Amino acid sequence: MTLDLTQNDISEVVAADRQHVWHHLSQHKQYETNDPRVFVEGKGMRLWDATGREYLDAVSGGVWTVNVGYGRESIANAVRDQLVRLNYYAGAAGNVPAAVFAEKLIAKMPGMSRVYYSNSGSEANEKVYKMVRQIAARHHGGRKWKILYRDRDYHGTTIATLATSGQDQRAEQYGPYPDGFVRVPHCLEYRKQWDVENYGQRAADAIEEVILREGPDSVGAIVLEPVTAGGGVITPPEGYWPRVQEICRKYDILLHIDEVVCGLGRTGAWFGYQQYGIQPDFVTMAKGVASGYAAISCTVTTERVFEMFKDAPADSMSYFRDISTFGGCTAGPVAALENMRIIEDEGLLENCTRMGERLLANLRTLMDRHQVIGDVRGKGLFCGAELVADRQTKEPLDEKKVQAVVADCMAQGVIIGATNRSLNGGLNNTLCLSPALIVTETDIDRITDAIDRALSSVAG
Repeated sequence: MTLDLTQNDISEVVAADRQHVWHHLSQHKQYETNDPRVFVEGKGMRLWDATGREYLDAVSGGVWTVNVGYGRESIANAVRDQLVRLNYYAGAAGNVPAAVFAEKLIAKMPGMSRVYYSNSGSEANEKVYKMVRQIAARHHGGRKWKILYRDRDYHGTTIATLATSGQDQRAEQYGPYPDGFVRVPHCLEYRKQWDVENYGQRAADAIEEVILREGPDSVGAIVLEPVTAGGGVITPPEGYWPRVQEICRKYDILLHIDEVVCGLGRTGAWFGYQQYGIQPDFVTMAKGVASGYAAISCTVTTERVFEMFKDAPADSMSYFRDISTFGGCTAGPVAALENMRIIEDEGLLENCTRMGERLLANLRTLMDRHQVIGDVRGKGLFCGAELVADRQTKEPLDEKKVQAVVADCMAQGVIIGATNRSLNGGLNNTLCLSPALIVTETDIDRITDAIDRALSSVAG
């Protein structure tokens, strides 16, 4: 079969998908009687499927990725031109797009200095874990090898990154996991673990308690999302991040910020951590770096970290002995360069802030109308609405009803998300919204209008 999307009938494509493609996050029994949804075109904020149905995408490609929207010819053209010139050479050597993008990226990240390329967020995070372990072996006599991670946070799909998954359902059935990864409590004030006034500081203090329990000499790093994504769109309480930074410096613990979702504009700043005045030792990013036009991820470090891998050139084991095959692709950094230019030239950080405020305001209005919304939270164009059966007890709304809200919006032609196979205790109950940074007021209103109608229809 040859691929010809100029034909109106692409039933053969759908049939091929049904017969041979293993979809992500999908129970495939349903496709024995129903066709899978196959998208064929995207433009701006909109998608069209194989039936010709149009959708407004409020989740940027399903997983918070297409930050500058669909159909950007300038990115496609830049990638095409680069691939003809040079498509690939292993990352042991350099190439022009990688060097130029690294320079431009570091200019957006004061205090950071080095960029290590790979091809997915999971891989970028695992590079950090390997760096931390090698630092422990070479500079701490094998001590400071443990890595802390936070409940509800998520850092990837590999066995090592799943070992740092604060989302139990995602990690179930894939163990046993390697040792040395230790969980700390989450900071979601809506579901309080401590009855105190300064909740942010108390939640951070809980990290120190884990460090003291494990032994400060055994802890080398902590990995945290600036805003928790798939764990329920959790924004940090006031006072949380300054105290986390203080604790890390007190015990010489490297701070790893996972920006795979928040990076490149999603919160209204280039990076989510920049909203909170902290200085990390590692920053990882992937999804929005090239808006899905090419596969790319980056592990960014300080010069202090980098220097730890070049202090003993006579030692053949002293450098970071790692490689990522597709970290040598030139398509990723050249797409990332054009993606960054678009964000700058079109003022998309500013638009993200303005439209994010409108989205949150609309959601709060819906909260006044629908008792089923227990909490609204977010930063920039990364927002969530937690659905509950009872506002007083905060009992989560039944997951089937949450998914019915998502399905109702889809039937209206608006794609939204929800926490999915992430958390135990019925806590897969947060609607997730992350429209592209190009979103307009009209788009925002249509998204929240669809949720309004869905809540009235499904959840009352």
